[in-house]
Amino acid sequence: MSSTEAPSLSQAVKVAGRPGAMEALRERPRRGRGLSLRTLIVLRWLAILGQTSAILTAYFALHFPLPLWECLTAIGAGVVMNLATMARARRIDGSLPNGTQTAAQLGFDILQLATLLALTGGLDNPFCLLLVAPVTIAAAALPSRQALVLGVMALIALAVLFSWSLPLPWRLHEHLVLPGLYRFGMGLALATGVLFTSGYAWKVAADAEKLELALATTQDVLQREQRLAALGGLAAAAAHELGTPLATIQVVAKELLRASPPGSPVAEDAALMLQQAERCRDILKQLSAQPEEGDALYADVDLKALLEEVVEPHRGFDLDFQTAVKAPPGQPLPRVHRLPEVIHGLSTLVENAADFANGRVRVTAIVDAGWIEIDIVDDGPGFSSEILPRLGEPYVTSRPQTKARRALAAQIAAAASPVASRRAGRKAAPPPPITAPIAPSQGGMGLGFFIARTLLERTGGKVSVGAGDGEKGQPRGARVTVRWPRQALEVADPALEPRAGGGT
Repeated sequence: MSSTEAPSLSQAVKVAGRPGAMEALRERPRRGRGLSLRTLIVLRWLAILGQTSAILTAYFALHFPLPLWECLTAIGAGVVMNLATMARARRIDGSLPNGTQTAAQLGFDILQLATLLALTGGLDNPFCLLLVAPVTIAAAALPSRQALVLGVMALIALAVLFSWSLPLPWRLHEHLVLPGLYRFGMGLALATGVLFTSGYAWKVAADAEKLELALATTQDVLQREQRLAALGGLAAAAAHELGTPLATIQVVAKELLRASPPGSPVAEDAALMLQQAERCRDILKQLSAQPEEGDALYADVDLKALLEEVVEPHRGFDLDFQTAVKAPPGQPLPRVHRLPEVIHGLSTLVENAADFANGRVRVTAIVDAGWIEIDIVDDGPGFSSEILPRLGEPYVTSRPQTKARRALAAQIAAAASPVASRRAGRKAAPPPPITAPIAPSQGGMGLGFFIARTLLERTGGKVSVGAGDGEKGQPRGARVTVRWPRQALEVADPALEPRAGGGT
């Protein structure tokens, strides 16, 4: 292989060791870790500007008799807090989120705003609606416990403002007295607003975080496939660079064989070296071959072989796996692209079927003129009515412990029991049945179907689910169908492609 056909060994090492996107995602702060100090500083300056403008306008322009210096003192406390926060942000990296700092800053904002409202009419002041803002920010940016604490602080502040506050400033020689029932309704409306808006913000942020983590997991799966491809380039580069020293070994072995007496031990050793060097050369040729050079194992496979490859890792756990390919009579079975996304996605769907099946899993490929369809059917209980509408969303699962994991746990227990008995000097007793819960796999987190669906749809497939073909009185089972346009999955036949410049 020439230098233009394969990268050098050092270049391939750099490609294989390049940090992936998943590692970068893991370093990024997730939702729920708070806001940066810089964001909090900007928000507080805006709040201070608005509070100062409202107080000065009410006092000097509207001539409302309000406690000016007390109000300016409360606003000044916010200014001092913001200056201290700015000084802290200079010492540390203020652009990074910090949950504890965010909770403390928002808690101060609630206290400062409640104090200012108490000096200007309490719940009679229309600006009391602003108490909802810090709690909503906390629900969207902080963990549940810290957001709950700030929500309780806001509700306590509302209760205090309902019980005591200075009269609402109004025009001179006029007194605005609102009925107690109105003040009670205002307090109840604010409490409802705090609970509703914060709960809504928390739910939206939680759903966004789940989707982000699920997509990151999907990206991790694809990153693994990319690393395998990079390892293939590394193997090709290694084969290219090992060719020269191997050729030298072959030349020396031939010279040694020619110079040694026939039948002597040296001649036998030289012949053996020559034979093994030739074998190494054949292996290096296989490593150097690219998928586009026609290696069916990596480029394309028969549709039946694809089904067997997907099913094979799950055999041997007291289940009957059946694979079949149905095509129109007289037509050959198509060869399909062996895509990593298809292998991983179908394998996950088969694993899900095996986990729920009672005794049989059937994987059938149906080929027609325009489509390739793969059905995965089990004889288990089927999809529940609660799960079916949400199936395909991340973190939705009712998956039991996998049969493979239970069998592996039983084998480990059976192997460990005789060893422990021999150390104790007593006869080994039969291992007890495995009843302890086993740690859930990735699929038990509700990500398996989500990842499988994402990967299969990337290849042009469409995933649909439904009930199996169980008879009346038997478990109905579950059916998952993946359907591709035939041209998206099938390998084109070179004999059928039009040739440029051809004639009759």
